[in-house]
Amino acid sequence: MQEKIERVDYANNLIKWYRKNKRDLPWRRTDAPYKIWVSEVMLQQTRVETVIPYYARFLNRFPTIHDLATAHLQDVLKIWEGLGYYARARNLHSAAQHIVDKHDGQFPQNYDDLLAVKGIGAYTAAALASIAFNHNHAVVDGNVKRVLARIFKIEKELSSPEMKAELNQYANHLLKRGEAGDFNQAMMELGATICLPKKPDCANCPVKIFCAALKELPAPDELPVRRVRKPIPHYDIAVGIIRNNGRVLIDQQPENKLLGGLWKFPGGKLEKEETLKECLRREILNEFGVEINIQNSFMKVKHAYTHFRVTLHVFLCNYISGKAKPKTSTACKWVSLKEMQKYPTPKSNQVILQSLLEQN
Repeated sequence: MQEKIERVDYANNLIKWYRKNKRDLPWRRTDAPYKIWVSEVMLQQTRVETVIPYYARFLNRFPTIHDLATAHLQDVLKIWEGLGYYARARNLHSAAQHIVDKHDGQFPQNYDDLLAVKGIGAYTAAALASIAFNHNHAVVDGNVKRVLARIFKIEKELSSPEMKAELNQYANHLLKRGEAGDFNQAMMELGATICLPKKPDCANCPVKIFCAALKELPAPDELPVRRVRKPIPHYDIAVGIIRNNGRVLIDQQPENKLLGGLWKFPGGKLEKEETLKECLRREILNEFGVEINIQNSFMKVKHAYTHFRVTLHVFLCNYISGKAKPKTSTACKWVSLKEMQKYPTPKSNQVILQSLLEQN
């Protein structure tokens, strides 16, 4: 690692640049731990441009941690609708309840106490401890990992388990004690605006004189070492718009599964050697005890998740018989299309619902 004086110079250069060039973002205009916390959770795996309107709507609906804690989870998921990674919303809700119940709505201020809150993980605890309370904890997100890989010329794959402690060690080595909040935000800002994954703007980097990758490699964007990714699996899903006296059947995903707590049109994954219609009949009968008559294809919707992709093959269907009871879903119910707009639904199902509303 670099010598102590170089570490101090690195931090001073970076923080000076940050204070002069930082983007004017809404969560940087507050020192309220609750508002900073909401932004940090929303920004995980989501672009700043996407987060800004959601952040405003969320705080308008739940202006205080007490408002969030006392809200129904379905209301929280509805506000979050379309932002993705819904476990973040569930974790926000449970953590708010914990803080209200155990800490009278006051955020714990140190890292260990924050980490003890159900729904707050290591990254969020470090971000809150440093940005909201200026405690000396380094934050290591994807942007920071990339910066560290280039500054220290780390020629290892960063997602490997053995690298986690090493990256935290590097980040804490550079951390400016007493100015941890600005330092951490500066590191993340550097990765988001200058030290980009491809074609980094090295000429305007405030810490380029410390960058081993810039000094020693033909191109700094050779780092970090990229993991060889396996082919992303694709699944065909048969989905039914099951109509019954002006209503359609929807079901709710269990909270411990993908899209937990959200409501969707029922269906399931296509198995080998079956047609889409056979798949849909099987799923609806096995999962809800309902027999259907499949009319015709309505639309296809393609959607990408983090680790797989799907194509939803949507069919218009008529109800024949059976009392709908959920087998693996949390609940199911018959609703009008207008009523369905009140329920939190995945983005792919919002596309389907919008198409149905336009045709009715």
